[in-house]
Amino acid sequence: MSDLPHPKLVWQAIEAYLHCAYEGSNPPSGVQKRLESLRAAGENGNFFADGTFERDSSPAPKKYSLRLGNRFYPHMKLSIDQRPDGIGFLFRADTHDRHICPATSSKDYGAFCELMEKNQKMAQSIEAAWGEGGLPTFKTYLKEDLARRQQSGRNP
Repeated sequence: MSDLPHPKLVWQAIEAYLHCAYEGSNPPSGVQKRLESLRAAGENGNFFADGTFERDSSPAPKKYSLRLGNRFYPHMKLSIDQRPDGIGFLFRADTHDRHICPATSSKDYGAFCELMEKNQKMAQSIEAAWGEGGLPTFKTYLKEDLARRQQSGRNP
């Protein structure tokens, strides 16, 4: 991704994420260690390069993820994705739960569906906080894109 966000914006996104995900409580020690590593990397000028962020598999990553979890699911991530138009980035709360849903016949299916619903509400809350804080999200990208199309006379 060519236009990565400034670390100050990422920290703003992290703080809003943690506030929503943990409701003022301290995150688990694993998350705290990741954040300490990220702080140290930023001080050394290696904010995105130190390995704290997971990257997609391409040689030129279009997505960086930071596993921050939430109070009921440890695998949720803050994701920094390339915008659909390839110009810049946006923040996304990745519930990271869609790939492991148990079979409908499983005794765990109902509980997992409840967890997925909680995660989705949490992601919406985090992304709303980012939008209110002026951070770019997919929703803000769509609003800007629609406004651009309307101004250019290409109203969808």
